[in-house]
Amino acid sequence: MKLLNQILRGAVIGVANIIPGVSGGTMMVSMGIYDTLIHCITHLFSEFKKSIKTLLPYGIGMVIGIVALASLLSYLFENHALPTATTFIGLILGGLGPILAKVDRKKVNWVSILIFVLFFAAIVVMSLTGEVTNPDSLNLSVGTILLLVVIGCIASATMIIPGVSGSMVLMLLGFYTPILNAVNNLKDAVFAFDFAAMVQPALTLVPFGIGVLLGIFGVAKLIEWLLSRFPTQTYCGVLGLVLSSPIAILLRTDMTGVTWGTVLVSLVTLALGFVAAMLLARGSAEEPAVEAAGSVVEETETQPEE
Repeated sequence: MKLLNQILRGAVIGVANIIPGVSGGTMMVSMGIYDTLIHCITHLFSEFKKSIKTLLPYGIGMVIGIVALASLLSYLFENHALPTATTFIGLILGGLGPILAKVDRKKVNWVSILIFVLFFAAIVVMSLTGEVTNPDSLNLSVGTILLLVVIGCIASATMIIPGVSGSMVLMLLGFYTPILNAVNNLKDAVFAFDFAAMVQPALTLVPFGIGVLLGIFGVAKLIEWLLSRFPTQTYCGVLGLVLSSPIAILLRTDMTGVTWGTVLVSLVTLALGFVAAMLLARGSAEEPAVEAAGSVVEETETQPEE
């Protein structure tokens, strides 16, 4: 059951990362697994077995979410934009508890409040930025392949920072549509066993994927350092990013043809997303405590007797 829960949470993170305006990092925070995943990424080599055991189910879920649901999410946002958007808003709001619990109210000062306001405003301003034209595909060359590595680094950094939508950043840089099309084209080619058709999307996704991995390690190290040195200020910044996400999602949602019926359905999907976030976070809330308890036991057992 725990394994299935981790895969489902990974699928939610994967889906969130391919939707402009929705942040995979926010989903990690909302489900109470952000600190755990950051720790496993930054300690991948020093705690290899333990980190892989934790990260693998989430990684499998992310791949399933991206590959299996990319086309479905495109359809839902195109034809049922508001109910789909409010589902993710419900997922975000339902996971605010774990973030609020990490903010030490006694240590909140004017610096923490200023950080909250600045981060909140930054996401709202970014969401109001006009879209850049995204081509359907890329003309691949050595320069483009190297650029894809750089774009992957940028995208991955935003993917794991709560409140910042990696897909929205890709859209603003003009790479969202070709990357999403490459994912769908590779999926279709694999299922059709068409090896010739796999080459073009693979040449796009492999360098992009390398950049993503490099960026994730770099940003995870920075976030871990901030959480260890400035926990209250960092979580206030995270809270600002997360609370601004619903506004950013609504600002980028197509409201054309919205009726009272659509609004009612959207309220239902909002509630369903809220409940789903609480259920997904329930199992993860116990994981860090269990690991910490295990560490204490190990230290006690290995400590030499006086």
